[in-house]
Amino acid sequence: MWRTVILYALGLAVAAVALEQLKFRYAADEISTDVYVGLLALGFTVLGLWVGHRLTAKKPAAPFERNNAAIASLGLTPRECEILDLLASGRTNQELAHVLGVSPNTVKTHLANLFAKLEVDRRVKAIEKARFLALIE
Repeated sequence: MWRTVILYALGLAVAAVALEQLKFRYAADEISTDVYVGLLALGFTVLGLWVGHRLTAKKPAAPFERNNAAIASLGLTPRECEILDLLASGRTNQELAHVLGVSPNTVKTHLANLFAKLEVDRRVKAIEKARFLALIE
C-alpha cells in the first residue's frame, strides 16, 4: 500500500514541476479563478476516487478449505463439526435438535463438549474461534 501512495505522490510532484515549467501561472491568469479551482478540485476528486478504489479493491477469495489439522488437534468429532456449522447459522438448540434429529438435551451435551474443546463459554466466542481456526466459513 505504501508503495502505491509513494508512486502517486511522486507522480503529483512531477506533474507540479511540469506545470511550473510550462509557466502555468500565466495561463491561470487568463481563466477565472472559479474555473481554475473547480478544475483542480475535479482533478483531485477523480484522483482520490481512483486511488481509493485501487487500495480497497477486493481480491477474489479462494474456495474455503477446512483446517483438518486443527480439527484433529482439538479432537473434534464429525458430529461436533456438523453442530459447529449449524451453530454458525444462528439456530437455536431446538432448531439444531430438529435438523439433526436428536433431542435438545443431546444438542446441549454436544455444545458443552464443543465449548470445552474450543475453550470458550459462549456461542459467539465458539463461532469466532472456529472462524479464526478455519473450522467454518
